[in-house]
Amino acid sequence: MSQIRTFLSGATTMAATLAAVFALTGAKTERQQTFDEITVGRINIVEPDGTKRLVISNRARFPGDFKQGKEGARPDRRSFAGMLFINEEGTENGGLIQKGSIGADGQVSSGLSLTFDRFRQDQALQLLSHDSASRQTTAVLINDVPDFKVTSMDDLTRFREEARKLPEAERRPYWNKLTEEGRLGANRVWLGNTGDKGSSLQLKDARGRTRMLLLVSADGKAQIQMLDEQGKVVKSIEPGSPG
Repeated sequence: MSQIRTFLSGATTMAATLAAVFALTGAKTERQQTFDEITVGRINIVEPDGTKRLVISNRARFPGDFKQGKEGARPDRRSFAGMLFINEEGTENGGLIQKGSIGADGQVSSGLSLTFDRFRQDQALQLLSHDSASRQTTAVLINDVPDFKVTSMDDLTRFREEARKLPEAERRPYWNKLTEEGRLGANRVWLGNTGDKGSSLQLKDARGRTRMLLLVSADGKAQIQMLDEQGKVVKSIEPGSPG
């Protein structure tokens, strides 16, 4: 009996010690809960170390951008709700944003954009829908984006700041020079509708200049255009035209 009492006393002491260790170290047990419905302003999906991997948010709490675990201010995003994708190092990797409203002037302002970014860079693929008082656009865009070691997102911010300081006449040459140096991204493929209710596929060169254009007008007329570096049509193919 004395041995049993000794064992129970030791077990009680051990249990108390373990409880104290768990309390001091903040050890946690995994918890799983099931909800039929949840109402929140923002959800942060994080890794065990706290690194954000996905943010789902309303407009009021929509985040800025993320670079290697640090969040930067993006006041231009305050009109959107949606989600941001964030990679393992804590850098933004793309996202889905959307908005839609009618202003006091009765004009529609609506849009949705799903983007996939190159590593530590801007969007390489975008699915876009935009609706305004002037036109409605729906398109798929494929972009060439330079490696982050060639041009970083901080570089792009610096380029914009430098361009704003230049006289108006010097801004386009400034951007053209950066393009020639391979410092800027360029749209290479654009597939979508046109302002006159047609549809088009634009294939572009490394500087973003359209070199081949496939068009179908609203009344069904099809055409293939080939363009030079200045955007001049050098050859056009239509049904029934010589090959």
